[in-house]
Amino acid sequence: MPAATTARRNSRFWLYAPFGLLALLAAGWSALWFMARGKVEQHLDAGIAREAAAGRNWTCRDRSIGGYPFRIEVRCAGVTLVSSRWGDEVKIETGPAVAVAQATAPGHLILQATGPLTATLPAKQNADLSWSALEASLRLTTSGFERISLVVREPVATLRTPDGADGSLRTESLRSALFEAHLRPNQQGYASQQAIDVALSTKGAVMPVLDGLLGDDAPSDLDVQATVSQSFAFRRGFNPDALESWRTANGGIEITRLGLLKGSARLEASGRLGLDEAHRPAGQLDAAVAGIERVAGIRVGGLTAGLGALLGGRANAAQSNAAAGLTPLPPIVLREGRVFLGPLRLPLQPLRPLY
Repeated sequence: MPAATTARRNSRFWLYAPFGLLALLAAGWSALWFMARGKVEQHLDAGIAREAAAGRNWTCRDRSIGGYPFRIEVRCAGVTLVSSRWGDEVKIETGPAVAVAQATAPGHLILQATGPLTATLPAKQNADLSWSALEASLRLTTSGFERISLVVREPVATLRTPDGADGSLRTESLRSALFEAHLRPNQQGYASQQAIDVALSTKGAVMPVLDGLLGDDAPSDLDVQATVSQSFAFRRGFNPDALESWRTANGGIEITRLGLLKGSARLEASGRLGLDEAHRPAGQLDAAVAGIERVAGIRVGGLTAGLGALLGGRANAAQSNAAAGLTPLPPIVLREGRVFLGPLRLPLQPLRPLY
C-alpha cells in the first residue's frame, strides 16, 4: 500500500475519532441515565408500597419520569394522600407537582407544586391552602438530610369547622405575602438528642386571632428560631403516632427567638413548649413588648406596674434581660389547655388536643 494512501487514512482517522468518542460517551451517558431512571422508579414504587402498609395511600396521577439528558424529573398531574390509620379518614389532594434532581447531584432535589391543596379532616372539618408559588429544596445524604427549605408565596389557608346543630360552618382564615421554613440537623449542644434547628418566618401575615388578641389589624411579620429535640420520633412522618412517641420521649421545642412586628407593636420572646398528657400545647414563654397597649383587653401597663409584687425577684431578672426599648411581661404560660399571662388567665378559646 502506498505510503501516501496510508497517511491519508491516518489523517481521516484522527479527523473522525473525536466524533466517534463523543458518540461512545453519549451512548454511555444515555445508558447511565436510563439506569438511574429505573432506580428512581423502583424507589418510588417501594416507598409508595411502604406507605400503603402503614395505612397511608399515595397516588401520583399520570406519573411520568423524564428530564433526559441532564436531569431526572418526576411529574404528577396531581397528588393524593388518603389515610384512615387513626380512625376517621383524612384525604389530602393537590394540583400538579414536579420533583427535579440534576443527574450529577442526585442528592439535591427541587420540588414545585401547584395549588390549591384541599383536605378533608375528621369531625367533618375541611381545609384548603392556595398559593401563587411553592418551591422546596432538599439536600439529602446517606444518613439523612443536610438541609430542607420551603418557600411559599402568597399562601392563604382556610379551615372550616361545623358550628352548631344547623350544620353551619365556622371559617377561620390566615394569609401571608411570604412564608419560609428552613430545617437542618443540630450539630451543637442538642446533637445527642437528634435535634433539628428550625427557622420560620412570614411577611405581611393577616391572623384574625392575633388581631383580636392585640386589638390591631395591621399585617404582621413573624420570625421564629427554635430547636426541636428528640426528632427521631418523626422519621416516619408527622402523625399522631409520631407526636405521641415524641411526647413520651420528652421531646420539646426550645424557642431561642420569637420576634413579632405588627404595625407599631413589637414583641420578642423565648422559652420552651411541648405537649401535656392530654396532647395539648404546654410550656412557658418569657416575653417583652413595645407599642402594645392591651393583650386580650387587659392593659399591659397595669400588668407591668404590678410585676414586682406578683413575681418578686423574677421581675428584676426579666427587666435586666429585656432588650432596649422593650417592657417585659409576666410569663406566658400554657397550662391545662389554657393561656395565662402571669397569674391571669386570658379570655381565649381552650387549646385543642393536637391528636
